[in-house]
Amino acid sequence: MRRHDGRLPHQLRPVRITPHAAPFAEGSALIEMGATRVLCAVTVEEGVPSWMRGQGRGWITGEYALLPRSTLTRTRRERNGAGGRTQEIQRLIGRALRAAVDLSLLGERTVTIDCDVLQADGGTRTAAITGGYVALALAMQKLMREGKLGHNPIHRAIAAVSVGVIDGLAVLDLDYHEDSSADVDCNVVQTDSGGLVEVQGTAEGEPISREQFDAMLNLAGQGIAELFVHQQAILT
Repeated sequence: MRRHDGRLPHQLRPVRITPHAAPFAEGSALIEMGATRVLCAVTVEEGVPSWMRGQGRGWITGEYALLPRSTLTRTRRERNGAGGRTQEIQRLIGRALRAAVDLSLLGERTVTIDCDVLQADGGTRTAAITGGYVALALAMQKLMREGKLGHNPIHRAIAAVSVGVIDGLAVLDLDYHEDSSADVDCNVVQTDSGGLVEVQGTAEGEPISREQFDAMLNLAGQGIAELFVHQQAILT
């Protein structure tokens, strides 16, 4: 089966990660997956939220935003605070990237990963996690070079990809056209050792079988393994 863009079911869209895309940030990366483009920039600040003070541990949080013309029609700026979808994605990014880090080695610092969608064509949250990890790793390398960290707090790699079911067939890395018509849409966050950090999935119509779900997870794992190669090409 060929998809509408010519890809086979198991193929990612073309992936490109450009490091240091926001040079004023402690770490940054522009990730492009097909037509989806997300700028990820890391800020490291001394101190932690009040409920964490005195524990000797750091904190990692994510921010996410769609730029107004990143979509087919203008997306309004969220001037009165993040909406429900934005908050949900921000929490996902934070949870995913905290899984990569030993917070006790970070010291009492707060790390914010800003993920701004420059162009949205499906998979923006998974691209934000995959690119956000690269930006985070670059920021930790910078702190170590500056002597602010004695050990690298990152102890595993994290990447994410979308997977879905279209006409009964599992497909990898859905673009907007596929995402809007898929029978099932799922986002998978995974470590480089194969551990699952988070799985978000919904059957839009008929419930899926366990066999279909397992096929989706296996396909996502194959795609994420490819994304780890792209990440490591930047970080090494």
